[in-house]
Amino acid sequence: MEEQDCTLANTYLITGGGGYFGYRLACALQRKGARVILFDVRPPDQVMLGGMVFKKGDIREYAQVEEATKGVGCVFHVASYGMSGREQLDRRLIEEVNVGGTEHVIAACVANGVPRLVYTSTFNVVFGGQVIKNGDESLPYLPLDLHPDHYSKTKSQAEMAVLKANDASLHNGSGVLRTCALRPAGIYGPGEQRHLPRIVGYIEKGIFKFVYGEASSLVEFVHVDNLVSAHELAAVALGPEKQHRAAGKAYFISDGRPVNNFEFFRPLVEGLGYSFPKVRLPISLIYFFAFLTEMVHRIVGHIYNFQPLLTRTEVYKTGVTHYFSLEKAKEDLGYEPQEYNLDEVVQWFKDKGHGRKPPGPSYKSFIMDTLLIIAFVAVILSCLPVVGTSSPDIPRK
Repeated sequence: MEEQDCTLANTYLITGGGGYFGYRLACALQRKGARVILFDVRPPDQVMLGGMVFKKGDIREYAQVEEATKGVGCVFHVASYGMSGREQLDRRLIEEVNVGGTEHVIAACVANGVPRLVYTSTFNVVFGGQVIKNGDESLPYLPLDLHPDHYSKTKSQAEMAVLKANDASLHNGSGVLRTCALRPAGIYGPGEQRHLPRIVGYIEKGIFKFVYGEASSLVEFVHVDNLVSAHELAAVALGPEKQHRAAGKAYFISDGRPVNNFEFFRPLVEGLGYSFPKVRLPISLIYFFAFLTEMVHRIVGHIYNFQPLLTRTEVYKTGVTHYFSLEKAKEDLGYEPQEYNLDEVVQWFKDKGHGRKPPGPSYKSFIMDTLLIIAFVAVILSCLPVVGTSSPDIPRK
């Protein structure tokens, strides 16, 4: 019986295990001798290591989630939808995955006697475009009707549901469910497939010709390995060896180094051989452009599902100061972020064949860059008289 309990405690299910972060977390657990089950609609692109099992399934289907959680000692609920780009505009699927899927995970944990559940949340549960400096976990949730995108709203709803489920009685009579939530900053690392390739694509297509917002604005990022460490520590802190100290709590997770969003990516831009933009535009102008883009997508998206250059939420997240204290994560979890830079990321893209090709005449490049900026500003300004000249309101606390 004791051996069975030990096996259960060392068996982990990762929803969204086929994705970048889920797979990195699985590798870290596997290296420590754990049995890891990856649950996702598709397997990871990388080679499955010994000690890993892939179970194909859809988090929107309760029966599949319930089956996957049998014999599991801890669930890392990573799966989500709608974080960036055109995904942010599919409200139905966002709702089904982020809210419905989370409800399925909670119910399956209770039904199968899973004692620990770690939820991968987001900064956005408290942030909606207002300035936050060194915020902590005492900040209230952003009111749901103030979220500028459906992803952030549903992640907030899901986090609240996970934390509310803390101390729920397990159906097998073996105790209660302990839950916690981690709120990471933007994830980066070699091989990241959601944000970095999109940024590099803009750079290579010549679109990244300006920055926006105040040069003094600060945001945060988290290296994938720091986020992996935080998840491992959270799972331990939900267990009896740490007196369940993380149960029912949420934690902000980052590298702990606030930085201007565009300056953070300067090593990537210049490392691939491109010039960093010198033109800075007001954030209100970019926000308005994002608003127009979303409106166009809403009209024609069912015919042509194009990738928006930016969404309104992405403008907030990249151009408005918001960073958070790590003190609670350090105190309760023992989290100590390691220092990383973008060198590995730059080398990863170079190995994949990315990087600036031999440039043409410099005067041609200068003229094209200038024309692109002028055209962009002209298009935006031409629309202003139609809808009014006031800039969109940014929610403030």
